[in-house]
Amino acid sequence: MTGFTAPKGTFDLLPPASELVLAVRAAMSAPLVNAGYGYIETPVFEETALFERGVGESSDVVSKEMYSFVTRGDDHVTLRPEGTAGVVRAAIQHRLYAGQLPVKLWYSGSFFRYERPQAGRYRHFSQVGAEALGVDDPLLDAELIALAMQAYASLGLSRVRLLLNTLGCRECRPVYRAALQDFLRGLDLDEETRRRVEINPLRVLDDKRESVQKQLSGAPVGRDFLDDACREHYDAVRAALSSLGVSWEEAPRLVRGLDYYTRTTFEFQHDGLGAQSAVGGGGRYDGLSEDIGGPSMPGVGWALGVDRTILALQSEDVSLAEASGVQVFAVPLGFEAKQRLLVVVDALRRKGIRADLVFGDRGLKGAMKAADRSGAALTIVAGERDLSDGNVQVKDMATAAQEAVAIDDVVDHIEKRLQQ
Repeated sequence: MTGFTAPKGTFDLLPPASELVLAVRAAMSAPLVNAGYGYIETPVFEETALFERGVGESSDVVSKEMYSFVTRGDDHVTLRPEGTAGVVRAAIQHRLYAGQLPVKLWYSGSFFRYERPQAGRYRHFSQVGAEALGVDDPLLDAELIALAMQAYASLGLSRVRLLLNTLGCRECRPVYRAALQDFLRGLDLDEETRRRVEINPLRVLDDKRESVQKQLSGAPVGRDFLDDACREHYDAVRAALSSLGVSWEEAPRLVRGLDYYTRTTFEFQHDGLGAQSAVGGGGRYDGLSEDIGGPSMPGVGWALGVDRTILALQSEDVSLAEASGVQVFAVPLGFEAKQRLLVVVDALRRKGIRADLVFGDRGLKGAMKAADRSGAALTIVAGERDLSDGNVQVKDMATAAQEAVAIDDVVDHIEKRLQQ
């Protein structure tokens, strides 16, 4: 043993827990696939400047949480802390905006932030995300929100709440920004927060410290400063959500931790997670493409946290039907039997049946223990005498009932048994 362990704030994902993670990812992506979203995979690291310009240097993500380093070739790169900037970069690089719009994309992968590790908040975490690019349509915002709610519902979660807000656009937000700064300058804030007031006052609204939140009760609300176009956009989003049967809670001070959001902003929360209640979120980011050197390409998207969602499932005591282990386990007694059963197991797998067999030199007792641990419903046992008769023994692991079946017929026999 080397003594090495997983780095602080990370963990190894092992069976059978990994089956649950795969099930959650599949449930999150299924509504997207049904809605015509195509899968995209971007590099796990990007140029550091992409996140500085896209996510925003005033955000905690960029200023405090990024894993950045210089390569041997003197390239400044960063492990991706979020997915949207990389997807938009890829859309610009490959001119996806020149094709059919909107460009609908989804992704699943690992992301990295240097945070204080706690339950549901890790330095290496997993998300499923979706982005719709190239069209400024409030109904597209509503579609994405509804797809996320479908994913949570399909997992059996009943306590996910949707918080909804609008941040306005880059034309009307400066007026709100100035009013908010005037208000915040009169509060009792520490020096770092006062600097944030001057750089990006919206970030102060996202400050989770109770000493700050108590002073924000009278802060101006961005919705009061919207221009007509932003107000109409937000009204259309809410009307579309109502028509889709999606309920929400107005959250006039909701801001996300990334600076690129404009107009529609939302967060999915679960009451069973305590202070870290967010399980996902997103919003519209109509100026991000221009910020990173691309053409005008409005966008909207979200990211759902896999780790947080699993905690939400546990808090509601929801168990997913997991495809754990195998359905059939083969126990050969002797080398010739192992050769024959390897062919049988291969044939079962080609039929889509999960099957395995004993490897190594084990006696009958040890092999049957392995079969029991595998969770298989049926076990195939074969020795020299069975093979000389052209048979194998098929054992039902639940009832212990056993029957002889011709080896040439065993694949069809097992397939029928599993369909019963």
